[in-house]
Amino acid sequence: MNGKVWLVGAGPGDPELLTLKAVKALNQADVVMIDDLVNPAVLEHCSGARIIRVGKRGGCRSTPQEFIHRLMLRHARQGKCVVRLKGGDPCIFGRGGEEAEWLAARGVDSELVNGITAGLAGATNCGISLTLRGISRGVTLVTAHTQDDSSLNWSALAQSGTTLVVYMGVAKLADIRDGLLAGGMSDAMPVAMIENASLPQQRECRSSLGRMQLDALAFELKSPAILVIGEVAAAAAVVALAQSA
Repeated sequence: MNGKVWLVGAGPGDPELLTLKAVKALNQADVVMIDDLVNPAVLEHCSGARIIRVGKRGGCRSTPQEFIHRLMLRHARQGKCVVRLKGGDPCIFGRGGEEAEWLAARGVDSELVNGITAGLAGATNCGISLTLRGISRGVTLVTAHTQDDSSLNWSALAQSGTTLVVYMGVAKLADIRDGLLAGGMSDAMPVAMIENASLPQQRECRSSLGRMQLDALAFELKSPAILVIGEVAAAAAVVALAQSA
């Protein structure tokens, strides 16, 4: 009899942002396959489980996805409860959807458990509301790192009128800047660069589209980091003042 695989989002790093449903899955787990960016503190909810580290991180040596697939399948077919524990949300650049499809094609039951994504938590911790009445009616989440190294349609994104939240963009700041400028976005557009979202060591650098690459170098911005590009990044000071009042 097959077991079950839970595809769980552990959130951006702060263990207090873990959902109750994620805690339930961890409590039931026989095996936990954990990504590099997951805070180890969340493992206190699964003290009896076998922990397998399957590191996946941009720019670093990573566990092959096919190996992860086979490992989940093997343990599930042994009747075990498997938790695939991912940073952020499994369906926001976390490959949760493709893992669920792969398991279903082999007759293994899985369940996706949402987590708070880094783009939301990092922005909120900086006093940035990604949507704000009269300033931004929407938000677009994109990744600057694609499997085939293709480029996004930055011109279309520049004209979208939404707040842009860019994941995995630290190594492509020049490409992002040039693409958005070519699409008509102002070089004065506010930008917030947020490193280690929601963790005690979170850092932020405020800049503009035209200067963000230079400011990131001076700030020594490192991954993991997200970029918030839009007028809401400038409105953050107002939000912060309101919160402290």
